[in-house]
This record gives sequence, structure tokens and C-alpha cells, in this order.
Amino acid sequence: MKYISGNSLRLPKRKKDSKKGDNGKVLVIGGSEQYVGALALAGMAALRSGADWVTVIAPEKVGWAVNCLSPDLVVQKYKSAYFRKKHVSHFLAAESKYDVVLLGNGIGRKSDKFVRSYAKQSKKPMVIDADAIRALSLEDVNNSIITPHKKEFATLMKNSQVSSGEVLQKSLRNNVIILKGKTDQIMYKGEILYNKTGNAGMTKAGTGDVLAGLAAGFYAQAKNALEAAKLAAYYNGLIGDILLKRKKGFTYLASDMVNEIKRVCN
Repeated sequence: MKYISGNSLRLPKRKKDSKKGDNGKVLVIGGSEQYVGALALAGMAALRSGADWVTVIAPEKVGWAVNCLSPDLVVQKYKSAYFRKKHVSHFLAAESKYDVVLLGNGIGRKSDKFVRSYAKQSKKPMVIDADAIRALSLEDVNNSIITPHKKEFATLMKNSQVSSGEVLQKSLRNNVIILKGKTDQIMYKGEILYNKTGNAGMTKAGTGDVLAGLAAGFYAQAKNALEAAKLAAYYNGLIGDILLKRKKGFTYLASDMVNEIKRVCN
């Protein structure tokens, strides 16, 4: 078993003469009236990773709520309670300005048709999380990072008609899977890497949104899916471990993790 070592990881560097946007631009598509916080956590984690610019597209009411939660995110409001297939062309036009698209945080299942249509047509590298995973198969995406927990992974395998590890390796194409668990598994083209950072406090709602945001932010900067996945898994877990010691227990929240990123990823 090959484990990720923090000593082998390198955070993305930026040139001294770089300008706004040179160090990664992320588009986050998600949110629903039931899940506002997921979108804000993911967007803020992407910013805290070092990305220069993060834009969130959300249903209108959700968008206003995200505005209230963070002044740092650019928020575009979509005039519907959920995302519809007929408006995919709008999102395909919007994505052109960004390096990476993060799809799925808080999006809910009503947007499944939109998710499938958009993912199949998008030309951008993606990070796929939450209910977007349940709507897709591995054939629908390429050059993407997928971040399932155990149940979402089972659904993804069923959708992809994958019945064994051997078939999975052939079906991955250029995608990377971060299978979240006690020990994270990072699956990519014939190899599996393992990450041991993290603890049981990370079963709290929102910690996966932080992971997805980190993955998107690192991907937008590093332009390498595997490196971004390794960085995201390792640092997300490390932040949880630091907070576990500081709080002396499992009382920390996903929002605490976002605030801790700046102290760890520097």
C-alpha cells in the first residue's frame, strides 16, 4: 500500500508578477433551498486554497443567502428553484472564463437531468461532488476529480456498470476518484494511493464540501488532477486533525475547517 506523505506534496506557487486570475479561477455550480451552506463552504474552501477567483452560480434565493455568508464570493443568481436541462447552454457559455468547474455541492436530486446534460457537454476539467455523483457515470466526465463517500461510490459504480476493481481501472479514463473513508483511497490509472490524515470528527456535514472546494482550488492552480486530489485529501484531513487537538474533541465544524485552511496551506 502506497501512502501519501506530506513531505512529497508541494502547494502551488505563484509568480511575483502574476495578476488577478493567473492563479486559478473556479466556477461552482450548485445549491438548493435545502442546502445553502454546502455551496458557501465549497466556494470559500476553493478561495482559501489559493485560487484567485471563485464564482458561484446558484438558484436565486440560495444566491442571496450565499452573499450574506461571504462577501468574497462572486455570486450569480439563477432564476429558478433548481437547475433545468433547457438552460445548459447558459452554463456552457459561462464556464469559458474558468479553469475548473465544481459541480454538485447542495444541488439536490431535482437537477439530475441538468447535471447529466451539462457534464456530458462541458469542455472544462471538473470536480464532481455530492448529488452530482449520483446522477453521473464515469463515461460522462473526463479529466475530473470525483469525491464520493461509500454510498455515492456504490451508486457511481452501478451507473458506470463497473463490477470489479479491474473493470474500474479500465473505466477511469483520465478521472481521479477520492473515495472518502477512515483511510481515503485515491484511484487513478492503475494505482491506488492512501491517505491517513483525518479523524472521526470529519463525519460532520460540510466537511466533504470543504474537501471538494480544496480539490477545485488546487486543480485550478496546479492544472493536474492527481496532484490536486492528493493535496486536497491530505490537507483536508490534516486540518481536521489539528482542530481535533485544539478543540480537545469532536466539537469542530466544517466552517472551522475553512477558517483553518489559511494557517495550514501557506
